Amino acid sequence: MDLGLNGKVALIAGASKGLGKAVALGLAREGAKVAIVARDSMRIENAAKEIREQTGASVLPLVADVTVPSDVQRVVDETVKQFGALHILVTNAGGPPPGAFISLTDEQWQNAVNLTLMSAVRLSRAAIPLMQAQRWGRIIHICSYSVKHPIENLMLSNSIRAAVVGLSKTQAIELGKDNILVNSVLPGWTMTERVEQLMQDRAKRANTDVRAQYAAIEKEIPLGRMAKPEEFASVVVFLASERASYINGVALPVDGGATRTAF
Repeated sequence: MDLGLNGKVALIAGASKGLGKAVALGLAREGAKVAIVARDSMRIENAAKEIREQTGASVLPLVADVTVPSDVQRVVDETVKQFGALHILVTNAGGPPPGAFISLTDEQWQNAVNLTLMSAVRLSRAAIPLMQAQRWGRIIHICSYSVKHPIENLMLSNSIRAAVVGLSKTQAIELGKDNILVNSVLPGWTMTERVEQLMQDRAKRANTDVRAQYAAIEKEIPLGRMAKPEEFASVVVFLASERASYINGVALPVDGGATRTAF
């Protein structure tokens, strides 16, 4: 199936590793030009090199902090300067730290809002006028299946990622007339560095080994395993494509059936 992504320009945040990097690689394999963003200059340069070597695609590595408004506008401007357009925006940021409600301070809440919600708001605000002018766009917010299935000790993520889904749905209503489709994708447990950190935190609190924590989670997933990053990325690539032309405003779990809710 030709996804119609050859020559499209995509900007992917949080793309030096994990889900963001997998999405950038997937889009590049389909012929998209990709701008990838992260705070760590060495990591983002290495990710760009790897994507170029595997796909031959044009890759623009950008060092920026998505919690800083001026950085957000700069990465959009540099993407357009380099590639001449912006068709696809994938918002993504590392998850806020774990913690139970009673232990979290106002500062931690504010930092998490700035990281998780406001980065998506600001990236969207910078990209939407460009997409409106060309009457074509895809915005995909990477969230978490925790908005449907709250995860123990992740109060910040459970709460604020739900706000991103609300943002996504409302953007879809407002921007459909401009042929801009907006969806959110909700990864379940996936083999990334972030998940390894969470497993170590759980093991420490439960006084068990990390493998026991993995096994306990995998037991609750109907497929019996965590996802590979590329399995998640394939869903995002499809939603970014021409073939997803009537999918708008969805919050799609990619969790191996772990979510138990019917809707």
